[in-house]
Amino acid sequence: MTAPRHPDVLVVGAGPAGLTAAARLAAAGARVEVLEREARPGGLPRTCAHGGFGPWPRTLTGPRYARLLTEAAERAGAALRTGVTALDWAPAGPVLTTVGPGGPETIAARAVLLATGARERPRAARLVPGTRPAGVFTTGELQRAVHLFGQHIGTRAVIAGATDVSYAAAGTVRAAGAEVVALVTEHPRAQTGRARAGAARLARSIPLLTGTTITELLGHGRLSGVRVRHRDGRTAVLPCDTVVFTGDFVPEHELARRGGLTLDPGTRGPATGATAHTSRPGVFAAGNLLHAVEPAGTAAREGARAADAVLDFLAGAPWPDPGVPVTVEAPLRWIAPNLVIPGAVPDRHVLRTAVPLPRPVLYVHQDGRLLHRQRLTAGTASPGRTLTVTARWHARVTPTGGPVRVSTG
Repeated sequence: MTAPRHPDVLVVGAGPAGLTAAARLAAAGARVEVLEREARPGGLPRTCAHGGFGPWPRTLTGPRYARLLTEAAERAGAALRTGVTALDWAPAGPVLTTVGPGGPETIAARAVLLATGARERPRAARLVPGTRPAGVFTTGELQRAVHLFGQHIGTRAVIAGATDVSYAAAGTVRAAGAEVVALVTEHPRAQTGRARAGAARLARSIPLLTGTTITELLGHGRLSGVRVRHRDGRTAVLPCDTVVFTGDFVPEHELARRGGLTLDPGTRGPATGATAHTSRPGVFAAGNLLHAVEPAGTAAREGARAADAVLDFLAGAPWPDPGVPVTVEAPLRWIAPNLVIPGAVPDRHVLRTAVPLPRPVLYVHQDGRLLHRQRLTAGTASPGRTLTVTARWHARVTPTGGPVRVSTG
């Protein structure tokens, strides 16, 4: 074990949130180290060859966007260390044990920013039975195989899901020279947002099986097909040698959990308000660790806001009180930020639903008192799309009252 390192700020995760925060912190004069367990920084955008990244008009590809964020952090003076994994916390203070190419280390920073992002749940976590053949991917695994390593993935692929991420996976399959047999979703329609023109053309050319679930993987050695069940009970086998499980993101919260941070029951990431403070003094959180999963631009903006909160903390600002929890009622799944902290109001709250909702009305209550009512006018709310609600009702929250509850009408 080497002697402890003592940066001002330790950023764990070199995706959009972590890199944006690191650039802002280093430019303000803080000594910043960024740890990334992958061989290169950039996070998920590094494997997304399609466009749609960056500030308006968002014409950058994922790899180009990742390079620009990396260059900005390095130019500002942040130290980026790749191939380094944060393992655990010391009993007190923002102190982490890590392991990397140089062996184990202890890093005792004045502040820690967790920006560990999110991941897709693999086949095993989705409880899909069957054999264990080759040819089974998540979107991230597929994109790494095709765009980073140039691997052959097969010739015929079934995509599980019908969200924007699913269509991006379909584009990657086609870029690898394979055919997309079908997209399969349990929902009555595709759960997409405003697709780019290229993505819209791709969607029109791919069979979409709605009200359908994958119930079994078939094949020995290599995948030979998937068994599906339609809503009416009929079953069928789709011959294929590749299946890609898309969406169903969960936060990479292991480090937060091991650090004893309070986790929000909806997002399963650290509970935070508008300023990225967690329940552990000196520890902040930002990006898709807080809400799996929102666009890279959202994560980057949160990284910038978190950096401002970290700078205030380094300058002596007190740690805020825990705040009032914000919860959701079914069929809503989660909301972020999920704490109301006096004096800190977010630009907005983002939330997701578990089922399609035609033009829903959102209600915000505390202790039976209506704080806000808002009709969403963008058509049907779907599980694959972000909903937003204003935060203007924060001023009406009683700091000593019960949790705030968000529901649909």
